[in-house]
Amino acid sequence: MYYLDWTMLLVIPGLLLGIWAQYKVNSSFYRYQRVLSGSGYTAEGVARMLLNRSNCDRVSIQQTQGTLTDHYDPRSNVLRLSTSVYGSSSVAAIGVAAHECGHAMQHQEGYAPLKLRSALVPVVQLGSNLYFPIFLLGILFSWEPLVYAGIICFGLTLLFALVTLPVEFNASSRAIRALREGGYLNEEELGGARAVLNAAALTYVASAISSLLQLLRLLVIARRNKRD
Repeated sequence: MYYLDWTMLLVIPGLLLGIWAQYKVNSSFYRYQRVLSGSGYTAEGVARMLLNRSNCDRVSIQQTQGTLTDHYDPRSNVLRLSTSVYGSSSVAAIGVAAHECGHAMQHQEGYAPLKLRSALVPVVQLGSNLYFPIFLLGILFSWEPLVYAGIICFGLTLLFALVTLPVEFNASSRAIRALREGGYLNEEELGGARAVLNAAALTYVASAISSLLQLLRLLVIARRNKRD
């Protein structure tokens, strides 16, 4: 079958990059999780102060289960910190919490890329579920419009990954700046927090590259199917 052939090789670099990026996130987080901040503040405490300083005082903070499951939910205006972050005073935990505060700040000011990403979520979810059966049916019945409809559906995944990049980089930039201005971490500690956030950013870069390679693979299959 076309979908299970040599074109699988095109996506392997993306898969390997994703594995490496996840390793970097885990290793960086656990390394700086052992480094406690001189201020003694917990990640939850720093997050609360950062939110209040940024006029995001209506954002509530909750603890959520898991490791590195931290996220900001704009729909409920809640910042959720994982168990390993919430009560920790480590440089890693404070950096992660500050990053999520960066998303709350983006939401507060109506940051355009964040609004676009939020608007894309339901469309991307639908497209990611439909692209494979649509594409496969198009290949099986040699119906070109259906093939490219599947490719377009998958293309939404790549678009989402690309829109996510500025959102995540901007949130990290806001986090480091806010931590420095508030004096919550010294310069050496900021270096550790930055290392954790840079490693996390790699996962989003890897996701975008992986989506691009998968899209390229679908296009190669479609072109070959048209030729045959």
